[in-house]
Amino acid sequence: MRIPLRKELSAPTSSFMALELVEAHFDPNWHFHPHYQIFTVVEGSGTRFIGDDIRHFEAGDTVFLGPNVPHLWRSDRAYFEGNSGLKTHGVVVYFTEDFLGESFFQKPEMHLLRQLLQKSYRGLDIVGSAREYVRQSLNQLSKTDGFEAIIQLLTMLNYLSHSTETTYITSVGYVNTHKVSETERMQKVHEYVMKHFKEELRLNEVAALTNMTEAAFCRYFKSRTNKTFSDFVSEIRVGYACKLLIEEKFSVTQICYESGFNTVSNFNRQFKNLTGKSPLQYQKEYRRAGG
Repeated sequence: MRIPLRKELSAPTSSFMALELVEAHFDPNWHFHPHYQIFTVVEGSGTRFIGDDIRHFEAGDTVFLGPNVPHLWRSDRAYFEGNSGLKTHGVVVYFTEDFLGESFFQKPEMHLLRQLLQKSYRGLDIVGSAREYVRQSLNQLSKTDGFEAIIQLLTMLNYLSHSTETTYITSVGYVNTHKVSETERMQKVHEYVMKHFKEELRLNEVAALTNMTEAAFCRYFKSRTNKTFSDFVSEIRVGYACKLLIEEKFSVTQICYESGFNTVSNFNRQFKNLTGKSPLQYQKEYRRAGG
């Protein structure tokens, strides 16, 4: 059965949807949809894929995504195991640009909101005090309806339009080039890498999943994700290493091999290239931040 990459959302009784999501794990399918989305993780951890960005996520992760930005919050493997006792919890609001009429956001008074919507096409990480404000607003919004819900949503968007506590997620010039027909192909690659990133990944085996030669697969993957396949794997491994560093159950050397790297020197180099910090610096800064 094909897994739809383009997710269809509809709310027959309202102009937008605010939902509280409590499941054993987050939706494991990499997808996109024509809606704006503001989402916060209340409970859960794993690897987050948004456009061409990959990183570890945990409770508190809060983002604003524009239409058709591919995304996936892939829960850690433990969440898919039976009787784990783990659960995920998130709150999300979906809306379209015309949910209050085709020209609403074109009014002169909506200038800052229009700019915010444009920025969201690269995806926005919401940080600092803005993160807590949005988390509380989403929680209230999921329990509100009617006119009050519309006011709540607009108030939150207005707050974000004035906030300086947002950072871009995807790289400059990122564009979603995926087609609905490519769903199964890219989903297979994601699934395979997430299951085997701790092992040696052979390019010929991954290419075979897509019925391509190695050279054709490399060109295809780069054109669709704005990065090489090896960079993609490194980002997943570093994201997992970040999780282990935060948990502080293993030494840096143990984390290196547990994350799929063959040597400590390569691990340190790749980690610093992607985070700007050494593994120990990352761990110390997380402690200082009160994580």
